[in-house]
Amino acid sequence: MKHYSEIVTIDSAKRFGKPCIRGMRISVYDVLGWLASGMSFEEILSDFPELTHNDILAVLAFAAEREHRIRLA
Repeated sequence: MKHYSEIVTIDSAKRFGKPCIRGMRISVYDVLGWLASGMSFEEILSDFPELTHNDILAVLAFAAEREHRIRLA
């Protein structure tokens, strides 16, 4: 898997600068919300075929790293 920083992008012109997947309008928050609501990887990938399994893993890695940085601060 690529490092999440190669998949999660931040562009002030998209979704008000929220972290998104590969420059698309699908945000990290969107994917985390779908997972939290109980959607499986397979359901997300079926509903959003532009996403990949690695995109979802990158979202989780991004969230884990962000949580770790918050704890250190």
